[in-house]
Amino acid sequence: MHGYGSHENDLISLAPLLPEGTIAASLRAPLVAPQPVVDGYAWFTIGQPGNPHISGLDDAAASVLEWLDRVEAVYGTPPSVATLGFSQGGAMAVHLLRTAPERFVAAVNLSGFTVSGEAPGDQVLAEVLPPVFWGRDVADPIITAEAVARTEAWLPGHSTLTAKLYPGIRHGVSQEEIGDVALFLRAAQSGGSGTSTAAGTAASAGAGATEPRD
Repeated sequence: MHGYGSHENDLISLAPLLPEGTIAASLRAPLVAPQPVVDGYAWFTIGQPGNPHISGLDDAAASVLEWLDRVEAVYGTPPSVATLGFSQGGAMAVHLLRTAPERFVAAVNLSGFTVSGEAPGDQVLAEVLPPVFWGRDVADPIITAEAVARTEAWLPGHSTLTAKLYPGIRHGVSQEEIGDVALFLRAAQSGGSGTSTAAGTAASAGAGATEPRD
């Protein structure tokens, strides 16, 4: 799932770097991002930077789950589904897990955060502790210190957390990080056979760090 002001074509080029056999679907966020953004979309309104109201994520999560219901009605239920997103999309990846923990085996949060408030699946997550990957740069100029602190406090009690730092990527994604994500997803799906679906992938990775649109 893409970041604020971006679109569904921004992250899908990383799909070939995910584990072999992965079916990747990159979704367009439901809201049109306001000016000065041109041809970009948002999962939820920004509100207070780094701390949007949870209701906006609830609405976006409901849209994604409705899409997944339609896909499964046509093609059947896949053996496993994971979420993956960048920035706003990273917040969404975790919030989908918080909303419907029974639907997803893992979440990947790239340069994103978690939001304040309670979600329907939080208690289940605290008991089950599903795998979550959180990658970022401490020098990220976009994600606020408050959002980072909140995420650092929340994730360990609600997931089996893999947290990694990537100096120099700032608010971006690197090829090294996506390699780590591939290993993480392969391990997350190792409990079963078949294909893992990443609902939204990441941005084009060159030799070094890339700068997806937030």
